[in-house]
Amino acid sequence: MGDADKQAAFMKEMQARLDKKLKEHEISIVEHWKSQLDKLISMKPDGIASLQLQMKRISDMMSNRIKMLKKE
Repeated sequence: MGDADKQAAFMKEMQARLDKKLKEHEISIVEHWKSQLDKLISMKPDGIASLQLQMKRISDMMSNRIKMLKKE
């Protein structure tokens, strides 16, 4: 196996590791926000205003997270 083949194999392995890590990270993000929505669903709010307030809270949390990520 030549140096070029070794380098190509190494790059392929690194790409596979990166893809796996990104997928795991995406899963954790989706699980987090799903849990926030599940809490909202289980709350059985008194009315539309209460539901909207909780939805706004989740939206604000997401906005804050986006701002934090953009700063990094």
